[in-house]
Amino acid sequence: MAEFLVKVADEQGNLAQQIEHGTSESEVREKFAQQGYLVYWVKPRGLFSGGKFSMPGRKKIRQSQFVIFNQQFLTLIKAGLPILNGLDLLIKRQKDKNLQSLLQNVRERVKSGELLSDAFTAQNAFPKIYTTTLMAGEKSGNMEEVLARYIAYQRMALTFKKKFAVSMVYPSLLVTMVVLMVIFLVTYVVPQFAKLFENLNADLPAITVFMLAVGTSAQKYAPFVLVGLVLAVFLLWRWKNTDRGAITIDSALLRVPVFGDILLKYQVANFSRMLSTLLAGGLPLVPSLETAGASMSSRKIYNGVMETAVRVREGQTLAGSLEQLKMFPELSVEMIEVGESTGALPAMLNSVAEFYEEDVQTALSAAMALIEPVILIVMAVFVGGVLISLYLPIFSLGSGIH
Repeated sequence: MAEFLVKVADEQGNLAQQIEHGTSESEVREKFAQQGYLVYWVKPRGLFSGGKFSMPGRKKIRQSQFVIFNQQFLTLIKAGLPILNGLDLLIKRQKDKNLQSLLQNVRERVKSGELLSDAFTAQNAFPKIYTTTLMAGEKSGNMEEVLARYIAYQRMALTFKKKFAVSMVYPSLLVTMVVLMVIFLVTYVVPQFAKLFENLNADLPAITVFMLAVGTSAQKYAPFVLVGLVLAVFLLWRWKNTDRGAITIDSALLRVPVFGDILLKYQVANFSRMLSTLLAGGLPLVPSLETAGASMSSRKIYNGVMETAVRVREGQTLAGSLEQLKMFPELSVEMIEVGESTGALPAMLNSVAEFYEEDVQTALSAAMALIEPVILIVMAVFVGGVLISLYLPIFSLGSGIH
């Protein structure tokens, strides 16, 4: 059994953190939830557990493939086909071997009498929002409607992520090319010129001497720098898996000019869309908050949403609880407050999501339009500076010959 670090809060709001043994994160989370605790997070204690290398959890499924499965599953349910027969048909036609294996296990569990939501939860590979949606459909007896809402949410989220990814492709390629060019110039080209100037025994300008010193040192210590970078990345990754490390990194990212604001709005859009889907499916507000919060990629926002869930359970309004965090944009809090007061919270949350999704796209396009020429200018200045420092002595020698 693996070791997991668990952070929980009791009914009085007292926080506690402890180590628990279990076979999966979902099992440990369920164990504490049944004892009446609010589970903030459950995570593996480390990459190495009990002297063995372990990677908890099963391989995640592709979101696009999962949307297709659910669309087909919904079609079969609407056609009146029993769940087991529907699963049989989809398992046979499933080309993704990982998803096929998971669905076979789900089918066997459902056949033995488990609820569909419990069977999917036991796989520890499907999004919590999905298993919670299924549970809401089972309790309300309206599986078709809640599944249709989940599919609509997934399509919108997938479209938004693809647009976001496409917007980042060109800048990422540009930065990568700049870094590779700089490494090539400093570690290979500059040392070659150093050998040339050494044979000429010429007096070199200060800028050339400095550049040659940088190049020869970089070539000499490149293996050590590479090992150091790999080690630093590994330690940073391990530190990011701790609560303090994740919060520190998230806080730093959210404070980055321009991009920190875009990241926050992106998280708010995802949270609002997810919470709206769960509430529209008939799930109560507090469980919906916990599920939506657990799906956040930012640990700082996740902790904030969990604190909000505690306050809402104590009787405070959602808008008031979010306002106390001083994390969400004021406009989003005001819109949520209007939704609560009018009894149309799911619809207003959808409006919040749409507003910030559009805002993120606009801000990202504007930022990319500004950053791309800045990167090109920086690259031109650096490369030009290197070339001038290397060719300046050659030009001086040429003029001396005449």
